[in-house]
Amino acid sequence: MKKYLVIGVLLFCLLFVSAVPITQALSIGDIFKVGGIGFLIDQFAKPLNNFINTITFKHGAGHDYATKVVPILSFGNGGHVGAAQVMGSQELIDKTQAVIQVEDDFSGKTFRVKVLIPIDSKNPINFSRVQGVGVSAIIDVKI
Repeated sequence: MKKYLVIGVLLFCLLFVSAVPITQALSIGDIFKVGGIGFLIDQFAKPLNNFINTITFKHGAGHDYATKVVPILSFGNGGHVGAAQVMGSQELIDKTQAVIQVEDDFSGKTFRVKVLIPIDSKNPINFSRVQGVGVSAIIDVKI
């Protein structure tokens, strides 16, 4: 079991390292931080989801949709790892495995744009967009 856990964490790290711009230097600490945060997101997805739902209901923004917390695979200005709560029908939420976040500057550096795309895979190279799913919350940790 430990062997598969270590292999899973290493694969997760490799996925996130590929999401960091080539010009940005990474240290071993950054790689472990990314893998550790990704592991924590997987472990605490349900409690995080319940926490976010409690906050929205507490502030009168309840909903009748299914929700789930998934990792964010981030591209663009700096390497970040985090999580997003996605919302939609239960069938579509079950298909959603991650959210891709693409960042870029618009009009020079006047505006920073983040595009959030729910996808059906944790592989940032081979995925399909899940139509009909929205992002309702973001949990972000800078690395």
